[in-house]
Amino acid sequence: MAPLLSSFKDDALIALDNLADRASGLVNPAVRLGVTGLSRAGKTVFISSLVHNLLNGGRLPVFEPIRSGRVSKVRLEPQPDDAVPRFQYEDHIAALVRDRVWPDSTRAISQLRVTLDYESASGWNRMFSPGRLSIDIVDYPGEWLLDLPLLAQDFRQFSETTVQRARAGTRASLSREWLALASVSGATTAADEGSARRLAESFTAYLQACKADDRSLSTLPPGRFLMPGDLEGSPALTFSPLPDLPAGRAPKGSLWAMMERRYEAYKTHVVSPFFREHFARLDRQIVLVDALQAINRGQEALSDLEQALADVLACFRPGTNSWLSSLFTRRIDRVLIAATKADHLHHESHDRLERITARLVSRAAERIGMSGAGLEVMALASVRATREATVSHDGHALPVIVGTPIAGERINGEMFDGERKAAIFPGDLPQDPEVLFEATDGRSQTSKPAEAKPAMPELNFVRFRPPHLEETRGGLKLSVPHIRLDRAMQFLLGDRLA
Repeated sequence: MAPLLSSFKDDALIALDNLADRASGLVNPAVRLGVTGLSRAGKTVFISSLVHNLLNGGRLPVFEPIRSGRVSKVRLEPQPDDAVPRFQYEDHIAALVRDRVWPDSTRAISQLRVTLDYESASGWNRMFSPGRLSIDIVDYPGEWLLDLPLLAQDFRQFSETTVQRARAGTRASLSREWLALASVSGATTAADEGSARRLAESFTAYLQACKADDRSLSTLPPGRFLMPGDLEGSPALTFSPLPDLPAGRAPKGSLWAMMERRYEAYKTHVVSPFFREHFARLDRQIVLVDALQAINRGQEALSDLEQALADVLACFRPGTNSWLSSLFTRRIDRVLIAATKADHLHHESHDRLERITARLVSRAAERIGMSGAGLEVMALASVRATREATVSHDGHALPVIVGTPIAGERINGEMFDGERKAAIFPGDLPQDPEVLFEATDGRSQTSKPAEAKPAMPELNFVRFRPPHLEETRGGLKLSVPHIRLDRAMQFLLGDRLA
């Protein structure tokens, strides 16, 4: 799909941007790290914790440049792109550390530059390298990434795919009002602004219902319908797919022609600039996944997340950058798929969460040829909100996690007040990931007879408040605790600091 996403004009502009970036990199070497994920995956928390641990000497034993003492200084610097909002690190870390609340989720693109002074591990490199690397962290909503496949679809294809999805499973009841309104409006009737607005509002309400926590569906393009920003009310966001389009072209002046024109405007003025100005300039990428939320909601949510991740991976241009090719284009040569909120599980289930996440992306990764060294899957917690303990239950030792559930969370009818700590047994993820995926694509993934298939595991996942951080004698807060954040940093950045 990736070669179809850009036009010749886009490719020329991308090449010019890359030439400018490379020229700047001769003086100040930099790596552009994209951070994305679908809603509730923890993008803001990941960036805040990564930067806080770098700035405050956090425990990062797997991140070799820090462990070996080769990094001498870490600092925040002005970002290179003046037209992109700054990632408000200070506000987000204050929410985490001082207020013990999770910061607001990503609603638009933002950027932050962290610069490290270091000594190369190679004597040869120490002679020629300035020993400085800037990490330009580009934070953007995963919903925007899910829009990129639209660049390769015309309005008919977009409508057919969206309507087919809307008529299946849980979506069928959620889309009933929108599809009924679209049928009554009629694709070939005369264009009318009121009809277009009502259809767009009904379609947006359907997408919002799919996204709600009690369903947690993931494949919901167009992404700006869920986070319109300053485009709210514009014609580029006032359209809707249309069901059962007749053969041929849209009649001039029809509702169909209006919707088709506005869909193309959305691609031209919203999706293409994001691809050209931001996505095509990335060097490394982490995709954060809230797999636990999908597991909690059942097979349909998990299958939908698998489709969303397939769409995401299909947008990447995998491969290794040669010196010459990197002057004109970039390939994202390392992609990390990270299952977040590993602190919601006992460590005995972390490897199982990794296997489930690997299963989510395995088919898509093979299809685009991104496997092996270029793709890593891991379970992590950007901020560890719990600790592990053992309690006695019916004469058996039961591994539990201890933390402060967010006010309003429930387990077995009990509601938490946001202040009281609780010891919770979250359940055990299955050793075989296929237990969760059976029949999600309409057929069994195993050869076991139906009566022999293991039952779905009983799981209890709740959201916890950020941890209380103790202060040192000097009054400084300790760095934010995490699980495997250092391993993620080593994969994404370690070779650039060698």
